[in-house]
Amino acid sequence: MCGRFVVASVGTELVGMLRVDLVGDDLPAPSFNVAPTDRAAIVLDSAKSEPPLRRLESARWGLVPGWAKDLSIGARAFNARSEELEDKPMFRAALEKRRAIVPVTGYYEWHRTDAGKTPYFIHPADDEPLLFAGLYEWWKDPSKPEDADDRWVLSFTILTRASSGGLGSLHDRMPVFMDPDHADAWLDPTVDYPRDILDAAVDAAEMVADTLEVYPVSSDVGNVRNNSPALIEPVPGPPLP
Repeated sequence: MCGRFVVASVGTELVGMLRVDLVGDDLPAPSFNVAPTDRAAIVLDSAKSEPPLRRLESARWGLVPGWAKDLSIGARAFNARSEELEDKPMFRAALEKRRAIVPVTGYYEWHRTDAGKTPYFIHPADDEPLLFAGLYEWWKDPSKPEDADDRWVLSFTILTRASSGGLGSLHDRMPVFMDPDHADAWLDPTVDYPRDILDAAVDAAEMVADTLEVYPVSSDVGNVRNNSPALIEPVPGPPLP
């Protein structure tokens, strides 16, 4: 699973790498400890424009489907198992038309042993952005006036798959890492068979996983109030199991 991640910057490299057309004016500040219900930047192709307009937008982490009664449902929908999307009403419609990419610097995972839990930081060794496959939804807050600027809430979830390679000894699940070569097809809301695209991305994720750097970090990351570059500094500790 992925329950915390890092976005050290949302820079111009994303605009070029993913050919973003429109950058939102309310993108969140860099964070070294993004937690569920926090806001982060996601990339999506808007289906309301022709051709689709690629946007980098601020969104709430934890998917809130349009039929939800309130935002609280999103707190437990920050991850979605990629192999079960068609079976879950929470994610089925988003898989068909509302797919996203979540660009991050890296993410944290905890490994449990008899001595306790050790947090690890996982990130690309070349410091390029790491891309997660995701889904997004728009939810209309019925408690807000029709003309309220914040009535519509954009939210997202991160897709996961069974871990592979060295990451498999750390945790049994990992995010679906999105190879840039699959990004256009994944984001395109007009494609007819998103499962085929996802399956290809899941397969390619194994190759991405093998290139990632993993090392132990401070247990301070366990407290969401801690948020500084010190959280991603390596500390003495057990190597990757």
